[in-house]
Amino acid sequence: MEFLRPTTWEEALAAKAGSPEAVPVQGGTDVMVEINFDVRRPVALLDLNRVAELFTWEVVDGRYRVGAGVPYSRVIERLGGPLPGLAQASRTVGSPQIRNRGSVGGNLGAASPAGDAHPPLLAGDAVIEVESAAGGVRMIPADEFYLGVKRSALRPDELIRAFWMAPASGPQYFSKVGTRNAMVIAVCSFAIALHPAERRVGTGIGSAAPTPRRATAAEEFMARELDWDERLDPGVLRRFGELCAQAASPIDDVRGTADYRRHAIAVMARRTLTWAWNEHRAGHFERRAG
Repeated sequence: MEFLRPTTWEEALAAKAGSPEAVPVQGGTDVMVEINFDVRRPVALLDLNRVAELFTWEVVDGRYRVGAGVPYSRVIERLGGPLPGLAQASRTVGSPQIRNRGSVGGNLGAASPAGDAHPPLLAGDAVIEVESAAGGVRMIPADEFYLGVKRSALRPDELIRAFWMAPASGPQYFSKVGTRNAMVIAVCSFAIALHPAERRVGTGIGSAAPTPRRATAAEEFMARELDWDERLDPGVLRRFGELCAQAASPIDDVRGTADYRRHAIAVMARRTLTWAWNEHRAGHFERRAG
């Protein structure tokens, strides 16, 4: 197995162009496990740990541009104010050691439907910045990034450089079903983001379909039926949960049945909406900078 170690982003792009089959690795929390268990044997590994710019973030025109290598622990510590849903999801990832190594960029690269970062990225309208030496930069909305089980819109010569998200303009919540709070693959997960200025609700569903996905019909329903100046109507809440469950297309596996996942999605949708709505109506949410 060849081991490539670029020190700059330009070198990384050139290495990927020369070896499109090379698998990028930073924290290695997914890739190395698969190699250890002989699930895959890449021709080459592309180590990105020395590419410093992947581990930084900045605010550009009011949006956060977060490098693909920024670890979950840093998201929790430094970006929990502007990106609260993503920070909540990050807290459920693995152990402290894994959160210090794993990253949102790694989650995106693996494109597993069970990845914890995916639902809040969808709910928060994230955009993924990818680049190749030949094709330049592409900006891919999160809801167009996932194509199938562990398949993404990345081209063979492209690398994930960063993701972009606007700071939360309203309450955001993440919920996950598993045997523990962390160090567990989600049976299913759900994220919600309120966008009060737009009178809009964003959603994200994880581990309950071949890809992470939004509950589009539920979002459209809330745009029509949610009264932002009143208490949350029980009928609206119940229907929101039903539509979120209908958006899922789960399977039976060792972690849970399809029926249980649909039920859990409905429950998590109602709970997270209730939490977010209570925070919104109480006026407790403040837009915060990181």
